[in-house]
Amino acid sequence: MPNNCGTTTLKRARRAGNPMQDYDALPRELRHWVSSAALPWRAKSVRAAYDRALARTGNPQKALEELDGIQRWLVTKDVARIWGKDHPSARAVS
Repeated sequence: MPNNCGTTTLKRARRAGNPMQDYDALPRELRHWVSSAALPWRAKSVRAAYDRALARTGNPQKALEELDGIQRWLVTKDVARIWGKDHPSARAVS
């Protein structure tokens, strides 16, 4: 049965618990960010990254911008592995 993660080399694992309950517990602005994210973020993972960014910046908008940067880096890293080093987006990865 196909899943909604698509083709990726990023790690995946089954998790115990209720992912919808974890998602519902996220702050509203973070739920909105996750709903339009390019990657299938786990609620606990995105919350931890957001909390670290928020502690660093002290600003919710800046924290979300840091999440955008983390996601761009992960997608760029995955592009090189899936479509090869010649893909235009793969050139940004060192």
